Amino acid sequence: MNRQRIQDWDEYGIHAVHIPMAPPLRWVNSYVLRGNGEITLVDPGPRTDESIATWEQALGELGIQAQEITSIVVTHHHPDHYGLAGYIQSLSGAKVYMSRRAYEEAQLMWGKGQRVNEELSALFAQHGMPDSWLAQLPGHLDSFLSQVEPQPELTFIADGEVLRLGDRSWTAIETAGHAPGHLSLYEDGQGIILCGDAVLPQISPNISLLPGSDPNPLYSFLQSLDKLKGFRVSVAFPGHRNPFSGFPERIDRLLLHHEERLGKIEALLDDGERSGFNICEALFGTELGIHQMRFAMAETLAHLLELVRRGRIESSNSSPHIRFGSKRMKNRLE
Repeated sequence: MNRQRIQDWDEYGIHAVHIPMAPPLRWVNSYVLRGNGEITLVDPGPRTDESIATWEQALGELGIQAQEITSIVVTHHHPDHYGLAGYIQSLSGAKVYMSRRAYEEAQLMWGKGQRVNEELSALFAQHGMPDSWLAQLPGHLDSFLSQVEPQPELTFIADGEVLRLGDRSWTAIETAGHAPGHLSLYEDGQGIILCGDAVLPQISPNISLLPGSDPNPLYSFLQSLDKLKGFRVSVAFPGHRNPFSGFPERIDRLLLHHEERLGKIEALLDDGERSGFNICEALFGTELGIHQMRFAMAETLAHLLELVRRGRIESSNSSPHIRFGSKRMKNRLE
């Protein structure tokens, strides 16, 4: 690893370590906070041989021994943020902090007896996904299990709770949409936020409908963006891409992006009823690998359900698959 994997933000007391991931994301930002003899890691990344090697070299560059790490904060349960928490805890004895809701989601996805593979396949089948795609889902989802082992012993953080990490006090902000129970850490003095995947520059956080999880994740995400917009932020440190300013403007662009997508989906239904997979194909095409197709399908369903919630479209189960139709077209015909 070269030194370019570490970015120093000395004026904020933050080091950003780029933990490698597969394209298109390429890396996840893990943050190191130091002060008062304590060292905190935020979102240590997925457990892979490459990520472990990256941490070993990064800690050496920073002059940190693993046993000096006193706490680990996980913004949410996705493997690229949560995965190494248990492994690093086993080396350091550090406390691992997470929201209770995020823990519940981790158990849903990675816990003993989880059935998400079967249930997600059944959900996608209901919405018209062909067998050629469905056959790829179980192996794809199973591939993440090794990235989250061992799972950590947790200390729960509540929304609004204040944590002393390094030499600063951080307020936990719990949101949803991208991941139920997602935590951002906010420092009021300089207006710094470690926002995980709640708000990202350049890319939109994936919003997925998953069985047993949030029944309307897009609505939750839009509400969460409104909540985050109420904080005075000068610099945001995200889970992916680079730190950025213009936090409220970025939130406005994300809100507009989803409104435009809702409008595009509604327009696609003006020509007649379609299944969720039909809409997914129209939005994202089919030249995707299974990883991106899973995200595309789950995000399409999240938008369709938000349109149903708003009363702009309706769903029917009159064919082999659930189908969606435009209410405005129905009203014109009547």
